[in-house]
Amino acid sequence: MEMGFNLNLEQTQKLVMTPQLRQAIKILQFTSLELEEYIEQQIENNPMIEISEEDKKVKEEPVEEQKVDWKEYAEDFDNYEYCKEAFHHNSDNDFNYENIIFQNPTLQDHLLFQFNLTYLEAEFHEIGEYIIDSLDDNGYLRVPVNEIAEHLHQEISAVESVLGIIQTFDPHGVAARDLSECLVIQCRHLGVENENVYAIIESYLDEIASNKYPAIARNLNISTEQVQDICDFLKTLEPKPGRKYASIDNRYVVPDVVVKKIGNDYYILPNERNTPRLTIRKDYKKMLSSGDENDEAVKFLNDKFNNAMWLIKSIEQRMQTIYKVVEQVVEKQRCFFEYGKKHLKPMTLKEIADEIDVHESTVSRATNGKYVETPAGTFELKYFFSSGVSDDTGDGLASESIKNYIREILDDENPKKPMSDDRITTELAAKGIKISRRTVAKYREDMKIPSSSKRKRY
Repeated sequence: MEMGFNLNLEQTQKLVMTPQLRQAIKILQFTSLELEEYIEQQIENNPMIEISEEDKKVKEEPVEEQKVDWKEYAEDFDNYEYCKEAFHHNSDNDFNYENIIFQNPTLQDHLLFQFNLTYLEAEFHEIGEYIIDSLDDNGYLRVPVNEIAEHLHQEISAVESVLGIIQTFDPHGVAARDLSECLVIQCRHLGVENENVYAIIESYLDEIASNKYPAIARNLNISTEQVQDICDFLKTLEPKPGRKYASIDNRYVVPDVVVKKIGNDYYILPNERNTPRLTIRKDYKKMLSSGDENDEAVKFLNDKFNNAMWLIKSIEQRMQTIYKVVEQVVEKQRCFFEYGKKHLKPMTLKEIADEIDVHESTVSRATNGKYVETPAGTFELKYFFSSGVSDDTGDGLASESIKNYIREILDDENPKKPMSDDRITTELAAKGIKISRRTVAKYREDMKIPSSSKRKRY
């Protein structure tokens, strides 16, 4: 057998994930706020990049220079006195130090303020502070009383006494150990004297959740209507008294694209308010073109120039991809924009990907976390992509459209004779929507609508 070495030239195609490609994919799946933060970070790290002058003029609002008459100020200085009136409302400039709030008080701050106004012996202050600090965000005490007493080397009766005082504080129902105790505290504060109310709270909360009013009525020997009235009252109480003092995480939605209707046509306008236009600095560009190629500074600037160009190109490509996706959405969901949510049609990511000649994963990245502002409201782009069923006309109906039909049917039902899932299925069939009872139950549960037995009124 003869062996030898040969040299062959072959041409093959391979998919290579270059740093530039990774950057383009990352920028495409960024939300508008994440992209804004990323651009600010890149501007700090790359001296070649700057925001265009037009965007600077828009963002920089002219501030009028305030001139101070120091002579008049010096003449009037003798009129200032540190007196009691200085800390009250000033009618001249409508200023009051009491109106300044550094931050919203927490539940613990609110309760400690009330506890410090309560006249108690010094040994009880440690117990009260320990209890208040042990409350969770909803205002419940999850630490057992005997554990608190053991930790502080106090009698259980002393801890119970201090806990009873804290339970009289605002918000009412705070420092309860469970939901039943929380509701009882609120009822006592409101002066409720009906013993049946307390009996239902202490023994029948699970039956209330299951809407088993007749069983409760039989056990308490009262009418079903009375039980229902008591339950309606209990639903007005606050099951989580501490949540209004919980920290609020505000999340703002910034639309990436705005769809406006002018006449009979829809126009797509990219929202560039949070995506500033980036340019290459002219002074560095001039230094790059006039410098020596072997110079270290020129090499550094050349590397930064390539990174800047890739960044600008990736941002432009992101905007073009989102624009093309929204353009296809508007074209295929025109009935939605014209007539409302009930006319949303089923649409898949692959369908849009084939139309704009990109991969399905690209459309997924372009729609995830991106929002579009329309005449019908602001929606996430993924809202328009859903499965559905066919109607009598042969056109498809998206699952969101069917949910709107179900909600419309249930809004008109008789609360004393709520519709079953079978009845809803029949009503939808009369509208030309043929789906199974199991599908109706699934959509109803997705909308967090209870079953007919739990919706019934007596």
